[in-house]
Amino acid sequence: MKTLSHWFFDPVWQRDVVPVCLRCLILAVFFLNTGLQPVCAADALIERGRYIFTIAGCASCHTHAAAFPGGRSLDTPFGTFYPPNITPDREQGIGDWSEADFRRALAEGVSPQGEHYYPAFPYTSYTRMSQADMRALYAYLMTRQPVASASRAHDLPWFVSSRQLLGLWKAGRFVPGRYQYDPGHTDDWNRGAYLAQALGHCGECHTPRGLLGGMRSSRYLAGTRNGPEGRMVPNITQDRETGIGDWSPAEQRTFLSSGRLPDGAYTGPLMAEVLGSSSMSLTAADRQALATYLQSLPPIHHDIYYQFDPFADQQLRE
Repeated sequence: MKTLSHWFFDPVWQRDVVPVCLRCLILAVFFLNTGLQPVCAADALIERGRYIFTIAGCASCHTHAAAFPGGRSLDTPFGTFYPPNITPDREQGIGDWSEADFRRALAEGVSPQGEHYYPAFPYTSYTRMSQADMRALYAYLMTRQPVASASRAHDLPWFVSSRQLLGLWKAGRFVPGRYQYDPGHTDDWNRGAYLAQALGHCGECHTPRGLLGGMRSSRYLAGTRNGPEGRMVPNITQDRETGIGDWSPAEQRTFLSSGRLPDGAYTGPLMAEVLGSSSMSLTAADRQALATYLQSLPPIHHDIYYQFDPFADQQLRE
């Protein structure tokens, strides 16, 4: 009977068995070390997606009675829109969407079936999101609890009910493309611009729109009388009379973190909801970056409380 030492020094055992054992040992060590890394990386990706979901304000529109099943009404001059179910339910939500489908919806405003989305879904801003942020948001949503709640059909007048016509609207008013870093500004400014233009989609509410619903770029963030639910949305450019040009940087950061205005009062219910569901969750660095960007905007004198004729020639030309 061979002892352990005989087996160990046996040339056949060394030739055939030892390499296999070594390979198993190497693989075990490899998976022990690298097997933890994908888990950690996945956790970090999902956590990043959770942050993006929050600061992008997704919950404000897509949450109604349960987690992200859609159904909340959005009243606009063009009809009432009902955001869809974005839980990973395979029949009623987006559970059967690929990551590419998801990115296409955000970047191009097109469904997996090739239909155009109405711009009540702010893909006109989300198109500027980075691919990495889109991937993280998708990863987060796919970890949520599926909810088998059917999305409600939009309630729209006949003249805007055709999705085919949306292609024509997009051709003249929608410019797709990711945010481009501006080397003429600091990293802090660029981060703030990305937050305002892409994730926070500030212009969707704070920029007035033309007769066909396109944002008036000449009045970017200058406020509007006809915001969501027919409410006024203030001018947040640096105009000292009609905007926030007399706010200090500290006052801007305080507002973003608490909703408290420089005069001690608090913002109205519409913006309070936005702050509570998104902006108040910004990190201190992102809050600073957003304030830095807003402070750099050119002043636009636009008094939304002034009673003007909406059918005046000057208004129709803008």
